Amino acid sequence: MLLHELFDYFAAEQPEAECIVFGETSLTYAAAQAEAHRVAHALIASGVTPGQRVAVLAKNCPELVLFYLGCFKAGAVPVPLNYRLAPPEWQFIVGDADAVLLVARGELVAAVDAVRGELPAVREWIAIDAAPPPGWRAWDAWLDGQPATAPPRAVAAAHDAYQMYTSGTTGLPKGAVIAHAALLANVLQINAVSPVYAGERVLIVAPLYHAAAALSAFRGLACGAALFVQEDFAPAAAVQALANERIAVALLVPAMIQACLVAVPDVAARRYPTLRVIVYGASPIGESTLRRAIEVFDCDFVQGYGMTETTACATGLSPAAHRRALRDAPHLLQSAGRAIPATELRILAADGQPAAPGEVGEVLVRGPQLMRGYWKRPEANADSLRDGWMHTGDAGRLDDEGFLFIEDRVKDMIVSGGENVYPREVENVLLAHPAVADAAVIGIPDPRWGEAVKAIVVLRAGAAASADDIVGFCRGKLGGYKLPRSVDFLDALPRNPSGKVLKRVLREPYWKDQTRGVA
Repeated sequence: MLLHELFDYFAAEQPEAECIVFGETSLTYAAAQAEAHRVAHALIASGVTPGQRVAVLAKNCPELVLFYLGCFKAGAVPVPLNYRLAPPEWQFIVGDADAVLLVARGELVAAVDAVRGELPAVREWIAIDAAPPPGWRAWDAWLDGQPATAPPRAVAAAHDAYQMYTSGTTGLPKGAVIAHAALLANVLQINAVSPVYAGERVLIVAPLYHAAAALSAFRGLACGAALFVQEDFAPAAAVQALANERIAVALLVPAMIQACLVAVPDVAARRYPTLRVIVYGASPIGESTLRRAIEVFDCDFVQGYGMTETTACATGLSPAAHRRALRDAPHLLQSAGRAIPATELRILAADGQPAAPGEVGEVLVRGPQLMRGYWKRPEANADSLRDGWMHTGDAGRLDDEGFLFIEDRVKDMIVSGGENVYPREVENVLLAHPAVADAAVIGIPDPRWGEAVKAIVVLRAGAAASADDIVGFCRGKLGGYKLPRSVDFLDALPRNPSGKVLKRVLREPYWKDQTRGVA
């Protein structure tokens, strides 16, 4: 069974039910299925063969959902691009994926057109909601004349469904390849923790290039629900939808929840009569923020912990666990929950042996939702996927009930507003500044984003540069969310005898009053 076969079931079972709502646009299940079929046929007509990669660069919109579905049906492998990255970063990902077709939307068409000459493997360029530049085709023209019937392609569970890129510790992103079997497994696993029902509305406001947001949309389609899609997150618009648009299920990263609570003055005065559950994840949440959100929205909450390499989710803190925490076990609000069905967790101590209950070590995950591997990265696969276990790089502990508590990171990754930032990538740019002799990047607590990127810089002898100079140099070379929010200057970075920067020493002043080493 494949995810799009469940979507097809509901297209037959409830053809007139709403499927995608976006502003004034509303597509029924029958109409969405017809458009997905046309996308599949257009891909085939463009010469895309099964397993070939096709890139898409768009903010949330119906076409992005339909492109995913059409690719699944045609056997093509969509590669969603983070629209917050800089053009050189898109260029690397599209080139690394060997993408043969690229779809972009709106103002992003002109942005990606600037690096088009560096992408000779891309044979076809498709523009949504924009005047196509020379060499591009309009989305509607691309679909024109294509049949609304199922394409003649056989797709198997073992075939690749999509390829999402994660920032790499070496500064180069890696493409996590998710098979159809892993995709469907994670949908069913998450539904066991907190189901979605046919006819409900699911708010899609987190970006669909993100693993968690994509999974939220996919499980809505697999259950006969309607996707209420907003192009981008705006706190007032999200709160208005939760209150007035019959939303039953919403995925919000902690920074979004915090923004809704502090940026919408009447958020607590409103009522949310249809809101049944808010799913949160992608970064830890402050306990006070979570308690306030539960009070204001008066619905169930579910936390999901995972990573792109686990499709999306590996553990879940269920509604029942949240209620228990509020009743008499407040420590559970600091937990990421238990392993979801068919998933195993293991904590590996520093000596490579299984850790005792309560002992902190690296979190390992095994289950049917694991990625097939990183695209063209055999060394990274050998390091991350050992004996069937995904080595997450997170440091955590398991209590005697199986609840996972994330304490820190084995690696240096920063999670800012739900986005992964690897310090090495930012450091590589900082070190290219002519005035910079040495640099380190750390994450520090931030009330809005969870963590903020801080650069710590050592200037060359006789050189001068301000914090604004440093940040300005990085702008355009890195996605906006990777830019340092602040810059400190030191005479020298602390290092151990082997020369490794002691980032724990740099982090300690900012984290000493925190209950754990991630925010």
